[in-house]
This record gives sequence, structure tokens and C-alpha cells, in this order.
Amino acid sequence: MLSAVFIYNQKGEVLISRLYRHDVKRSVADVFRVHVISSPASVVRSPVTTLGSTSFFHIRYDNLWLCAVAKNNASAAMVFEFLYRLLGLGVSYFGRFDEEAVKNNFVLVYELLDEILDFGYPQNMEVDTLKLYVTTESVRSRNVVEAPAPQSITMQATGATTWRRNDIVYKKNEAFVDVIESVNLILSAKGTVLRADVQGQIVMRSFLSGMPECKFGLNDKLVLDRDPASGTIVNRSGSMRVSGGAPPPSRSMGTRAGGMGGVGDGESVEIADCQFHQCVRLGRFDTDRTISFIPPDGEFELMRYRTTENVNLPFKVLPVVRELGRSCVEYEVLIKSNFSAKLSATNMVVSIPTPPNATKCRIKVSGPGKAKYNPEENAIVWRISRFQGLQETSLTAVVDLAPMTKPTPWSRPPISLDFQVLMFTASGLLVRFLKVFERSNYQSVKWVRYMTKAGSYEIRI
Repeated sequence: MLSAVFIYNQKGEVLISRLYRHDVKRSVADVFRVHVISSPASVVRSPVTTLGSTSFFHIRYDNLWLCAVAKNNASAAMVFEFLYRLLGLGVSYFGRFDEEAVKNNFVLVYELLDEILDFGYPQNMEVDTLKLYVTTESVRSRNVVEAPAPQSITMQATGATTWRRNDIVYKKNEAFVDVIESVNLILSAKGTVLRADVQGQIVMRSFLSGMPECKFGLNDKLVLDRDPASGTIVNRSGSMRVSGGAPPPSRSMGTRAGGMGGVGDGESVEIADCQFHQCVRLGRFDTDRTISFIPPDGEFELMRYRTTENVNLPFKVLPVVRELGRSCVEYEVLIKSNFSAKLSATNMVVSIPTPPNATKCRIKVSGPGKAKYNPEENAIVWRISRFQGLQETSLTAVVDLAPMTKPTPWSRPPISLDFQVLMFTASGLLVRFLKVFERSNYQSVKWVRYMTKAGSYEIRI
């Protein structure tokens, strides 16, 4: 698998050097520094660089370069997963992972590299498990309360649930669920949808005692006709509580507008593909589509998914751009929100491209927000701090153009949107229930929050 792992600072100085096999020498670190770090950015674009029979896999984070070296035909996906896991370990141990943190804790970094790699093969990289027996003095006061018993370390490292200890105790047992979606759209100049899909993730923060068994249900199309299990969910955006499998009160926030709605419309969602955390029992999901798992302690990503059917677009953009000869360009942009009137979008930014030879802009906004011309980006930047649902706003602008010695046609880049909408899901995904079972039979409170944000949301002009 891997022959060596190096960590460099932004100047190319080696901070950490760990060799795992004899097929490479320490001097290979200089090869990567010369051919990758010291090369212009326009020359090195790929995260994988192959020189002869040696492959260098690297990622950049803050002011660090993390590089893995392999001589054989290693799986690139596995190598990058290892590098990002190593990055996550550093953030978990040090609070941040930068040059200063690595220098101050280099002993711990070497100890972690010895634990997570054996002869170049990745081993156990669960943070909670490693913190049981990687207890260097520099982090003991922050991460380790007391030294665990040797037998508990053995059970944790070799047991079936390496991601969780069995002696966790909380005074108040809570589970927080965040459904976060990124909606991607490419709309043609004629209004035809060229691409519309949603990439979502379900992030859970678990503060539960013992070894709880959790069951999680969604309004997946394959389980529409099944009776939902009972559970209790509290809506974090207000004091709304849902018992059983009935649609949550967020449905009362408004009906679907023009085919677009918020959360809890009772419809099913067809999930194209999904990925789960290792704690999920995939056998049960294949059988009855129920997500059953023993959650890790703290925050983790439970699931990733993608949908391509019946995407609820939160905004409709109607642009009209007219080029009046070579002297000016007129813009008329109308934006309509397609979600409930009780919801609102925040931190909305609309970028409207202008020709590179634009000199002056006269802008008028009818509705919320303020707009100004940004010559550095060759765009009119329209910022709307809060945009209510079922509303519309418009912008008109006249852009003066400077004469050009060699006139070239304007490429007309697309209009792009950035936004966030709470308690709205573009896919229509709904958490139907979340049940927690534990031997002590304690009462737990569950909270759920939905958020949709812009991924690549572009409208061609």
C-alpha cells in the first residue's frame, strides 16, 4: 500500500517524515518538494503525481501539504480517504491542524502515524478508539479524563463497535439531526432545465448514554406504504413536536407553491444512491429500508444521498439581457421564491456577469437587497440578507461598454446564486421517525433541522 507519509509546510520544509517500507528512501521527500510544491500552480493541477514508478498523492489544508507515497498500484480513493481521515484526527486532537499545531505536537503525530498504519496498510482510525490509548501528555488534559482500564482498550480496539465506548454517561440524553442539502441547477437561456439534482447529507450529533440502538426512518419511496414506527422529534426552529409517523408540523408553514414546497408534504422521495457510516447495519436497510445503528459519540455523518427526480427548486430566475450594439448592455432580472411564505432565505448572493470592457453601471433594485458593480469579478453582485417565500424582486441595470480595438463576442457566463433556506428540502426528504433503545430504558429527546443551500445554481443568459 503506502511506502511513506510526509507533512510539509507551505515553504516545502518537511515537518513529519515516516517511512513504512524499504522501497523508498528519505530523499523522496525532496522529489515531491521540487516537482510539486516548488512548481507553478498552472503546471501542477492533479492531486496525483507519478514520477517514474513512484506515485505521490497529496492534499492541501491551511498552510500544510499532506503527501502519501506509493510504489505499487495503490487505490487512489483509499489513499485520499486515509489522508482526509488523518486530517480529521489532527483537528480532533489539536483543535486545528496547521504548522504550529504539528510542531508543538510532533511526538503525538508520530505516535498516531504508528497506530493508524501498519507496513503501509491503514488500520483503526476511529477518533474515540485512538483517544483511549494514544494519551500523550500534551493532549491528556483536554481529551482524556482518566486512563482507561487495559481490558476496555482491548474490547474497544477489537470489538464489533470500535467507534463507541460502552461507559458513556450523560445527564440529559439528546440526539440532534441535521438534514443538509445542496441543490444543483443548470438552466438554459430558453428556460429548459439541463441539470437538476440534490446532494444531501444527514449529520447527527449523539449525546446518548450507554450503547443505544437507534432506528431511523425516511420517506423513501420504497417504504411509502409501510406503517411508520413511533418516535418523538422536536423541530429546532420552533417548539414543534411530532409523535409517531405523522407529517411534522412544518407542513403548516404553507402549501406547495407552483409545485415547490417545504418539508413534510407527505410525498415519497426516490433516492438515486446513498452511502452510510460504518455503524449502519446494511443488512436491515436492504430488508426493510430501516436505518439501524449504534451511533458514535458526538458528531458524525450518518448518510449521504443524491436525488434526481422531482427536485423542488427554491428560486425561479427570469433574466433578460440585451446587447445594444457595442456601447451598452441592458439587464432585467426577476427572481421569485417558490417556498412557503413562512420561510425565508438568508445570505443570498446573486452574481450577474458583465462584459470585461464594462466601465459604468446604473443599477436599480425593486425589492429587498442591494446591488453594486464589482469590476474585479466583472459582475454585478446583488446581496439579499433575507428573502421571504412567495415573494419576488427585480433588478434592472444599464452597463456602459468601452470601445475595443479588436472586438470579440461576449461569452455570456451564467448567473449564479448562493443562498440558505432553513426548514426546506429541495428533495422533499423527511425524517419520519427516530427511535432510541437502551437497556436502562431512559427517555431521550430528538431534534431535527432541515437546511437547503446552493450548490452549483446557474442560469444561462
